[in-house]
Amino acid sequence: MGTGLSEDAMTPTTTTTKNAAAAANPLGPDSLTWKYFGDLRTGMLGVWIGAIQNMYPELGAGVEDHSILLREPLQRVARSVYPIMGVVYDGERAAQTGEQIKSYHHSIKGVDTKGRRYHALNPETFYWAHATFFMLIIKTAEYFCGGLTEAEKRQLFDEHVQWYRMYGMSMRPVPETWEDFQVYWDTKCREELEINRATMDIFEIRIPKPWFVLMPTPVWDQLFKPMVGAQRWIAAGLFDEALREKAGMRWTPGDEVLLRLFGKFVEFAFLAVPDEIRLHPRALTAYRRAQGKLPADAPLVEAPGFMAPPRDRRGLPMHYVPQRKSLLDRAGSLVHTTFSLTGLRRPARGRGEKSGKAA
Repeated sequence: MGTGLSEDAMTPTTTTTKNAAAAANPLGPDSLTWKYFGDLRTGMLGVWIGAIQNMYPELGAGVEDHSILLREPLQRVARSVYPIMGVVYDGERAAQTGEQIKSYHHSIKGVDTKGRRYHALNPETFYWAHATFFMLIIKTAEYFCGGLTEAEKRQLFDEHVQWYRMYGMSMRPVPETWEDFQVYWDTKCREELEINRATMDIFEIRIPKPWFVLMPTPVWDQLFKPMVGAQRWIAAGLFDEALREKAGMRWTPGDEVLLRLFGKFVEFAFLAVPDEIRLHPRALTAYRRAQGKLPADAPLVEAPGFMAPPRDRRGLPMHYVPQRKSLLDRAGSLVHTTFSLTGLRRPARGRGEKSGKAA
């Protein structure tokens, strides 16, 4: 945020940090982060996390200058989630995935409209994005998964530190304790976050119909308009009061009661959702590797090819481009999914089995 840091100080890609990431222990199936982060319910907080990330001035400036989120929001989010999930679920390869994500950020730098220099690999900026993913878990579990005990929040905090080490970034911005983190979060919300153009773009986002969806555009627009509106309402409820005031959002006690009731409905409804739908594919295959149903070195799940960035952007270093799968691989995946959805499945972590015995 206009700190005047040199580019070298803002981009910690030294051998020391890489070795630190490689030496760190990745999270495993016994962690609460595994239980919650890959759950489909985190998707209900899409507007919340997009907006609160962009409120950080450096991050928002990078999005305004370099992102194509408004051009293809569904594809952009869907393909980004795969490597982000991988830093949690890729086991011994998690540090490698963290390095992959860092590589996308080297060229995201510039000067914002207020003359402040920014770089996506500024340690404070990079950690803020990670902190929002940690809070995504806290908020999702609190509102839509039955809640968390104070001990579980402390465990998730410790795990988020372990998770962050997978990036090989400077640990300087990371609070030391859960109590310190709460002060950090409150200070950011009250004093540093701002309502900028990138934030307003999230609030006002329209989901363009992807070319591969066989549906009339007016029907698509009517389908997604209330869904985005509902996410804005959820975001308003999950924002700290200081952020609601900055954004000019209204939230009443009645809204809070309604959100809590909706959260309970979602919690109970998801008891009937199979793991093949409830879990992100990167998370589902991680549980299967942990159980021994897949080899430990099985290829990591990539985003579907149709989620790749536009052809005119594929040569840019900031984009993750899913590797193309062979026809045999795609056929095998289809058969596997079909049998899974017809009932040949076992519960994953948190669905009736103890840790280490997840499907």
